[in-house]
Amino acid sequence: MSAAIDNLKGSVPPIVTPFRNGEVDYDAYARLVAMQIEKGSNGILVNGTTSEPAVLTIAERNKLVDVAMSVTAKRVPVVAATGSQSLAETQKLTEHAAKAGADALLIVTPYYTRPPQRGLVAYYLEIARISALPWMVYHIPGRTAVSVTLDTLKELKSKSPTFVGMKHAVNDLGFVSECLAAFGRDFKIFVGLEELSFPMMAVGACGLMNAVGNLCPDVLREMCEAVWRNDLATAQSLHQRLFEINQAVFFDTNPIPIKYMMKRLGIIPTNEHRLPMVPATPELEKRLDSVLRRAGLLTADKAA
Repeated sequence: MSAAIDNLKGSVPPIVTPFRNGEVDYDAYARLVAMQIEKGSNGILVNGTTSEPAVLTIAERNKLVDVAMSVTAKRVPVVAATGSQSLAETQKLTEHAAKAGADALLIVTPYYTRPPQRGLVAYYLEIARISALPWMVYHIPGRTAVSVTLDTLKELKSKSPTFVGMKHAVNDLGFVSECLAAFGRDFKIFVGLEELSFPMMAVGACGLMNAVGNLCPDVLREMCEAVWRNDLATAQSLHQRLFEINQAVFFDTNPIPIKYMMKRLGIIPTNEHRLPMVPATPELEKRLDSVLRRAGLLTADKAA
């Protein structure tokens, strides 16, 4: 395994995909990646859920990986999310990410089909044969309608030496403890639910892959660092500081709220989406503006 994967921990935000007039705005995406490095994020996640990958073509997803690799220039690890509901698509995306030089793969449990656990094992092992890159399961049953069991993870661990961890987007702290007890503290668990950022890290998660990292990357990095130095009071304070924003991410389907807030703060030029995703309603915009003001992020100049 590469040194990059050894260092893969902390805040690794799933970067949003900016659109302009229906097309992916790769220049804006490059600026977002550069901003994450400038703000001290510990890595970059390309094509995560917050990136709206289901509305992107394979070519667009592959180009986003290329842009991220070019901008980061190996300064921070790049994790490429290469999963799809289709094995064939996942294979193509994984092959490209490996050739592009990604440091690790994040592969979502295949959605819609609701496979049995033995199907999940076979699916993941088939993808793991494509490259020697370390890979992680993206566990998000709220979107995929299928969960992974501890026995499934144990089988994957025993049969794939490159299986290194999981992004856990489930309100289940107990499962985190079960995984760490089974696999040890080297098993990488990233928090996928904003509201559980601090609690899940407190029980052993190694970092965050949270949409809010697009908005407040420096605060999330500081919270991770506070946990690492056992300064739990500071970590808890930072978590509470972001708590209402963490909740706001789910005022509507992610990334509708986060894109609006990024546009409101001037981080992206537009909050454009592709159907069936749509921008925030006027009522939601007002609600999100109130959250930003209470968080001290929406200054008088930005409000104007």
